[in-house]
Amino acid sequence: MGEMTSLERIRAVMRGETPDHLPVVPQSFMFAMSDGGYSIGTVNRKPAVMAKCHLECREKYGYDGCIMDVDDSTLAEACGAKVIYREDNVAVVKESEPLLKDLRQIDDLKLPDPKADGRLPEWLETTSRIAEKIGREAIVMGRADQGPFNLLCILRGTQEFMMDLFEEDEEVIFHALEWCAKAHISFAKAQLEAGANITSMGDAYASPNLVSPAIYQKFALPYERQVVEAVQTEDLPYSIHICGDTTKIIGAMGRTGARLLEVDWKLDMETARKEVPADIVLMGNVNPSDPLYLGSPEDVDAAVRAVVEATKGYGLIISSGCAIGANTSPENMRAFVAAARRYGACENIMELRHSAIQ
Repeated sequence: MGEMTSLERIRAVMRGETPDHLPVVPQSFMFAMSDGGYSIGTVNRKPAVMAKCHLECREKYGYDGCIMDVDDSTLAEACGAKVIYREDNVAVVKESEPLLKDLRQIDDLKLPDPKADGRLPEWLETTSRIAEKIGREAIVMGRADQGPFNLLCILRGTQEFMMDLFEEDEEVIFHALEWCAKAHISFAKAQLEAGANITSMGDAYASPNLVSPAIYQKFALPYERQVVEAVQTEDLPYSIHICGDTTKIIGAMGRTGARLLEVDWKLDMETARKEVPADIVLMGNVNPSDPLYLGSPEDVDAAVRAVVEATKGYGLIISSGCAIGANTSPENMRAFVAAARRYGACENIMELRHSAIQ
């Protein structure tokens, strides 16, 4: 098999085929800024610098694409939420002063304009700059920040929203989630218009680490599905990322319609591959803390090998389970990409599958 471009590699996996080697796309936005000599907090309004760091990091370490992300507060900020900026870390919403004192206030908000409000234009410009350089040869995931459940949780305040889930009229919750879905869809479509060839959401507060699977299926899943139906096309896949141990909901996540699921390190990949339909690609799920930050290159190598062996390389994009920390060592990033190339090579995948049926 001849050598593929990164984009050809990704598209082969999305079609259910086995590429020359499995693609590797780390969630590296904080690492990329740090490797370029910056803290994410000092450049989160500087698209030219963010794009330069992403492109140089990908070139330096040889992975198959860039995930354009900044923090989990930008869409909420564009809706009107107060944000705390931190020079040495990502910006965060000021949880002590939630935008919504009551979910019924959702109709008082103006749906954000991705091309005009808050830092959304900076995200789009960064995506555009990256796509202009590598969009024809590599993956450019322009994340659309938070999914509907997450966005509403941030706007209302985590503790308050958790109480609302049990005490508030369900129709009030559904109406607010509908508003948040519209806000996310608008930004996701804008990311694609900016040149991204995949867009995605983060919906961490819908994780079983915080809410029950029943809550997820009732209040998060329908709106994740709604987003997918509105945004995803045959040529432009949509991805859902939920942090934590999603073992109890991974089957339901597979019914969102999203063609790509980014899974965290706490999820057993062998179980995930069995629970999720074969035509859905899994992306993950090496622990960004240990081994990527705390471990040795040898530990990283072993973790990548374990992910490949657990899935036999079926429908897999090798990645970190969540964002890679800014202080991760260059040696571990090199080991991560090298291991993905080694264990994800077509001949190794074929051997794994042959051994599995004997």
